[in-house]
Amino acid sequence: MREPGWFFADDCKVDDLRRVVAVSTELSEYQHASSIEHNVVVYNAKTVRPALSTSDGRRAVMAEIARALSSGPGVIAFRDAYEDVAVVDRVSEVFRKIIEEQHAAGSRRGDHYAKPGANDRVWNSLEKLAVRDASAFIDYFDNDILALVAASWLGPRYQFTSQVNVVNPGGEAQSPHRDYHLGFMETHEAEMYPEHIHGLSPLLTLQGAVAHTDMPVVTGPTHYLPHSQKYPMGYVAWKRPEFRDFVNANFIQIELKKGDVSFFNPAVFHAAGTNRTSDVRRMANLFQMNSPFGRAIETVDTKRVSLAIYEELRDRVGRGMSADKWLAVVAAAAEGYPFPTNLDRDVPLDRLTPPAQSDIMALAVMEGWPSDRFIKELDEYDVRHRSA
Repeated sequence: MREPGWFFADDCKVDDLRRVVAVSTELSEYQHASSIEHNVVVYNAKTVRPALSTSDGRRAVMAEIARALSSGPGVIAFRDAYEDVAVVDRVSEVFRKIIEEQHAAGSRRGDHYAKPGANDRVWNSLEKLAVRDASAFIDYFDNDILALVAASWLGPRYQFTSQVNVVNPGGEAQSPHRDYHLGFMETHEAEMYPEHIHGLSPLLTLQGAVAHTDMPVVTGPTHYLPHSQKYPMGYVAWKRPEFRDFVNANFIQIELKKGDVSFFNPAVFHAAGTNRTSDVRRMANLFQMNSPFGRAIETVDTKRVSLAIYEELRDRVGRGMSADKWLAVVAAAAEGYPFPTNLDRDVPLDRLTPPAQSDIMALAVMEGWPSDRFIKELDEYDVRHRSA
C-alpha cells in the first residue's frame, strides 16, 4: 500500500470486496421491515405508516432506515409507497408526452449512459413536471415515504433532482458503477481526493427510483451488489475489469410493482439491467435527494471574478508562472464543479461529466486565448447551465 490517507486503483483487490459483501442481511435486525429479498431490506409502506404517528416511533423508523443504508445492505425498497397508483399514471402521461415531443424535435440521442434508441431520458423531470402539471407535481411529491427516507439520510433540509429513464425493449445493461459525486469522476480524478472524502461523498446524496411500470426481472430492474458501499476503495476500483466481472457475476435484482420505490446508497455498486422483453418500455423516475450542506456561505459571481483576473493571469503564465501556482488561482476564482447543470444542453458524450468553469479557464490560460474568446466560452457555459 502507498501513503496512508489516499486510495489508488492499483492497490484495489477484488478479494477485499468479496469479503465485504459476504454478509447475510437478517430480518431480525430490522423490526419495521416486512422481508429480506436477495439481501435487501424490504418495507411495506402500509405497515410502516402506523409507526410514524408518534415522534418516538418516527425517529425509530428513521434510525433503522439510515442504518440499513449505511452499515446494512445499502439498498432498501418500499412496497406500495404510492397508495394510489393513479397519481403515478398521471405523471407518467406527462413524461410520455415530453418524450414524444423530444422525438418529434429530433432530439433522440445517446449519452454516456446509453446508446441512441436504447433508452429515453427526460432530464430535470422535476421542473418539467411542475411547469406542465402543477396538480400532478403536488400529488406526486406529497408522499410521506419519500419525505421519510430523505429526512432519515439527510435531515429535514434536502433538495430533490430527478430524471426519467425509459429503457426500451432490448436496451442493454449498464456497466456496474458507483454514482454521485466521486463516481462521476475518472479514476485519476478520484485518486486526487483524500480518503476521508471517499467516506463523505455518499453521505451527501441518496439515490432511488419510483417504478412507473411493473418491473419483473425480465424487464431489467437495477442490478445491485448489497453491502458493497462498505468497500472503502470502491470509487477508484469500479472501472477495473475484475471488479466489474465480480459484480456482474454476483448482482441481485429486486422486482418492483408500479408505485413501489427503491432507495440506495450511491456507493453501492449498481447498474441498469437489460430489458429482455419485446414490448415493455420500463419507466422509472430516478431521483437524487441532495444535502444542502455542500454550498458556500456567500454568493460569488465566479464568472465576474474569472473575467476580472483573466488577462493578468494569462500574461503571468506566458512569462513563466508555474502550473501549481496558476492552477491554485483558477481554483480560487472559477467554479470547480460541473454540476448542477442542464443535461439537455450539457450532455457529456465522451466523458463522465461536462467541463466545469475552471476547466474552461485552465484551457484558456494554457492556450493563451484572447479575452473575447474566453468571454464567449463563459457565456456559452452560462447558457448550458440555465434550467430553461
